[in-house]
Amino acid sequence: MKDNTHPLVQHPARDAAEVSIPALRVLSEITTSLSTDANVEQLLGRFLSTMIRLAGAQGGAVRVITDDRTHLRLIASVGLPPDLVEHEHLVSVDCGVCGKAAREVSVSSWNNVAYCKRQANDPYFSGTCSTVVAVPLMHKNQVMGVYNLFLEEGHVVPEDVRLLFRSISEHLGIALENARLTRENMRISLMNERQMLANQIHDSLAQTLAYAKMRLTVLSDAMRHEDYAKANRFLGDVEEAVDLAYADLRDLITQYRDRINPRGLVPAIQELAKGFRKKANADVDFLNLVQDVTLTPDEEIQVFHIIQESLYNIAKHARARHVVITFDLENGQYIVNVADDGVGVQKKHDESSTLGKSFGLTIMRERAARLNGKLVVESRPAGGTVVRLVFPQRAASHQNSEHAA
Repeated sequence: MKDNTHPLVQHPARDAAEVSIPALRVLSEITTSLSTDANVEQLLGRFLSTMIRLAGAQGGAVRVITDDRTHLRLIASVGLPPDLVEHEHLVSVDCGVCGKAAREVSVSSWNNVAYCKRQANDPYFSGTCSTVVAVPLMHKNQVMGVYNLFLEEGHVVPEDVRLLFRSISEHLGIALENARLTRENMRISLMNERQMLANQIHDSLAQTLAYAKMRLTVLSDAMRHEDYAKANRFLGDVEEAVDLAYADLRDLITQYRDRINPRGLVPAIQELAKGFRKKANADVDFLNLVQDVTLTPDEEIQVFHIIQESLYNIAKHARARHVVITFDLENGQYIVNVADDGVGVQKKHDESSTLGKSFGLTIMRERAARLNGKLVVESRPAGGTVVRLVFPQRAASHQNSEHAA
């Protein structure tokens, strides 16, 4: 006669040997998935069926804690009525067995589902489900999410499966914490980049338009007094400012359309140099003297934009025929040089003709400061200009300190 009872519930003595191999497989799969899956919520949803199978449950759900840590948000469910799923989309972090698991940081069972029935107002908790099990997903004793497993009457989760759930919860809790930190870092990077864009618009386009507005005021005054000589001069200033503003706008659009090559900084600089050759009709050599570039993504973006702005300034002001970009590493310091054979650094400039260049240098220095580095612009003895960026090898230093520990 066929045995239709669930093995994890009815035969605990036999289960110890049978669960151990699946347990190792589950933990191995989770460990592998943590290093390959980019979407943690999809990962949690995929393992929900595994949790249901190991517990002998007939349904389940997985929730993650919201950023303000006041609610649990449903991200996946199996075997639950649609109305219940919709009602339980967002629940308080203190709600029922989920709240108990969060407070006690342990796998919790709740045999009295009357509370769940009142909260959800769904017949599922009076007919199909008689026990709710909550498995918290933890990181350093802080709950990051929870698995809910819904069991029929008479089904319990064996102790060895509970121990497995604790291991699973720790692994997936780490994944949730890493995902939270990644989101936080992305928000910070996005905010910083937006602030940098706002500064660049203010310090180039907005300042140029402000200059044009002032010239329009004196132009209007000259026209009112019929001083046509001054009026013509001020009109020329306005036309020059508008041309500069238009050029600045085109440069800003181009810069923020450019995306750093996903293969890393070195291929991105190679592509940048290739594009500059066509735009400025000048020879560009890129010499990479670093065998292994170990920069963070944010550092790569800052270096890329500094080189990009340097090339824009050369194209607009230097009248150079040859440009050399070098990337080197000496004594724990990255050194980036962008050298040209153009007109060099001029001591005296007409105000309107150099607005964009000076503001561009300001933005470059701000980017260098974000790298904890410094930016120097100076004339070359042989003629032309060199832009030198020097900043510390932070990523490599961090790795070395970890190995030493």
